[in-house]
Amino acid sequence: MRLGVLDVGSNTVHMLVVDAHPGARPLAAYSHKSELRLAEHMADGERLSAEGERRLREAIEHGLRIAEDKGVEDLLAFATSALRDAANGPEVLARIAAGTGLEIPVLPGEAEARLTFLAVRRWFGWSSGRLLVVDIGGGSLELATGIDEDPDAAVSLPLGAGRLTRTHLTADPPPEEEVRRLRRYVRAELGRVAGGILRYGRPDHAVATSKTFRQLARITGAAPSAEGPYVKRVLRRDDLREWTARLARMPAAERAQLPGVSAARAPQLLAGAIVADAAMDLFELPELELCPWALREGVILRRLDTMTGAPANGAAVTIPLLV
Repeated sequence: MRLGVLDVGSNTVHMLVVDAHPGARPLAAYSHKSELRLAEHMADGERLSAEGERRLREAIEHGLRIAEDKGVEDLLAFATSALRDAANGPEVLARIAAGTGLEIPVLPGEAEARLTFLAVRRWFGWSSGRLLVVDIGGGSLELATGIDEDPDAAVSLPLGAGRLTRTHLTADPPPEEEVRRLRRYVRAELGRVAGGILRYGRPDHAVATSKTFRQLARITGAAPSAEGPYVKRVLRRDDLREWTARLARMPAAERAQLPGVSAARAPQLLAGAIVADAAMDLFELPELELCPWALREGVILRRLDTMTGAPANGAAVTIPLLV
């Protein structure tokens, strides 16, 4: 059957269409992203502005048209940290549901971590042993560890690359003291949860997901995305440490000229590098292997695991995604 996933994230609204059925890997059929950076449309830093809501509704309506045009039978929609943190998030989503007929549940951070972990486990398989999964988003950082498909521990921290850029870095490039303060803050936040994750044991395989990690791996020498998802890509701690210092001295326009770095994401790449470096250091990870699957694939896999049949009338539906 043809599934659609509408992911309302901090940076983008992403519509992914896949062909999938239980027991088979999902095959991407179509993908479309609308760059919204919702957190930049927060009035007083707490409420999504009227303009932000208007742009969000337009992106969602566009996603629904894509779903119809591409023959989607089952539509899974969810929102993450930007609307989770917005004081008026429930009101905004209620108005959008009333206008479009699409109810969009907001995923708790822990559910994000668990669904991403499921996707990584399915990609790498049981031979990976104990997995540690690190995912840097625009608004939050997710961490999960486990030996099964459901992790032993899953946490979400407000350490997203976009969030930290807005709240801690005031210039382009930022002054050294701001970078040091951000580094101290990130390490203190991570230090509070590191022991609870590591008490389950050292990972046999440490994995990273997300656009931030893909960009960091690319600038440190990993293969470009054009070479396909099956090429092994790793991010090494020594390389990342060197590049973090270099990124701190670069304005965003210069970062955007680096391989694999988009102009939209360039401003937040330094904050992402600081978070990645802290995670690799505190968890003593010499390298992270990149996984092409992440939260959206986890949502699809969970749907397939619970599916007993296609919707009776072929209509688009949403399902609970909490774990």
